[in-house]
This record gives sequence, C-alpha cells and structure tokens, in this order.
Amino acid sequence: MSSGAGRTILAVIPARFASTRFPGKVIAPLAGKPLVAHTYERACRSALVSDVVVATDDHRVVDALAPYGVQVVMTRPDHPSGTDRIAEVAETRRADIIVNVQGDEPLIDPGTIDAAIGPLLEDPELPMGTARRLIAEPETARDPNVVKVVCDGHGRALYFSRSMIPYIREVADRETNPPCYWQHIGLYVYRREFLLEYARWPQTPLERLEKLEQLRVLENGYPIAVVDTEYESIGVDTPADLERVRGIIEHALEERT
Repeated sequence: MSSGAGRTILAVIPARFASTRFPGKVIAPLAGKPLVAHTYERACRSALVSDVVVATDDHRVVDALAPYGVQVVMTRPDHPSGTDRIAEVAETRRADIIVNVQGDEPLIDPGTIDAAIGPLLEDPELPMGTARRLIAEPETARDPNVVKVVCDGHGRALYFSRSMIPYIREVADRETNPPCYWQHIGLYVYRREFLLEYARWPQTPLERLEKLEQLRVLENGYPIAVVDTEYESIGVDTPADLERVRGIIEHALEERT
C-alpha cells in the first residue's frame, strides 16, 4: 500500500454480521481464514491505498479477525446501509479519498481498486468513481441481481439499472450487435467531503425503485466516473456462493504447488 499522488486514501470494508440471506457470512471459514480477512488482504495489495480498515457492528467480527492482524473499527448498529457505516468511519479519519470495498468479495482485484481511484487523482472536480465489466453472457444481462450501467462518451455514468440497458429496439440489431451490456462492479471511490455530504441526503425516487444507492448521486446532479475492468465480481450472498469461491481459491492454491 502507498499514498496516491501525495493523497491519503483509506479503504473501508463494511462487514455487517446480520446478513439477511447468510447471517455471519463475513466471518464464514474460507481457506483457513474468515471470509472478510481475504477481502482485507487483497485490498491491502492496492498500490494506491494508504490504509485499510474493516468496519463492523458486531464484536463477533472483531473477535474472529483478531488473530489475523486485521484493523477493525466498531460502528453503530443502526446504519441502514454500508455507505452510512463507511461515512461514520470517514468522520473520524484523516483521508482525502475513501474507497468502499464490499466485505463479501474475497476475490476483489487490487488492480481494479487502483483503476477506480485513478480518475479522482486525475480530475480534482470528480466526486466519485466506480467500475464496470463487459457482459458476454446474455443470461447474466437478464439477471436483475446483476446491476447494469450505461455511460456517456467521457466515461461518466448515465444510469444504473437492474433491467437490461440499453434496450435494443430492432431485431436485426439484437442479432448482429456485439455485446453492449456492462455489469456494474460494486466498488466505490469517494472524496471524503462528498461522501459525508452524500450520506446525509434523503433517498431519491429512482433509488427507491431500483434499490440502488448510487442513483442518489445521479439524481442530485453529480457525476460518477466509471472505469472498465476485466474483473468479474463474485460476491458471497449464500452458502452456495461461498462454496464456489472456496473452489476457486483451492484451485488457485493447487496451481501454485
């Protein structure tokens, strides 16, 4: 880890214990460590991040991570979202840029973290950044759990949706058009002051309809820079997801030996 262009960049990993579909998933055993310890270690490999902390609301997470040297901070238990939890941490930390790394992504790519930070280092007017990956599989594009994003010609988000966007009107275009659907990668980079302001805004109409927090930013008229990546986001939402990730890690370990 190192500071990007003289700026202090803090990665915060929200780790709520009481997941609805998979309670305690953030400390589920994975290759000899709690799941979120893998996320932490990979975030620490970022070339631009200065420091990494896990933000939790439960002492069981603190206790599970204690043997692994993971920095953990306790936050209030009443936060409605991970963004609010991260904002609480940002209030007491000296940092220019805050990175929101999802706690349930133990395979997060450090290079993608750096890529998403890049636009904020290049343009001091940008308040926020994220990433996207080209979708090659039609069934993935149709999945409402896979968030899609469309951008303008300058790499700024126009809209995020659970629907297939853009809509291809002509049948001929559907058959001949190359892949044009982009999966949003749930990795966010904020300027600290913007994050603190954003967390205070009320929910917006489109945000409520789509259940996508990032739409609050667009609805308030602020740009979001979006970088392209080949990283395929694999979040752990269920025990089946955990087994899938376990298989990937075990296969990678076998190849090294």
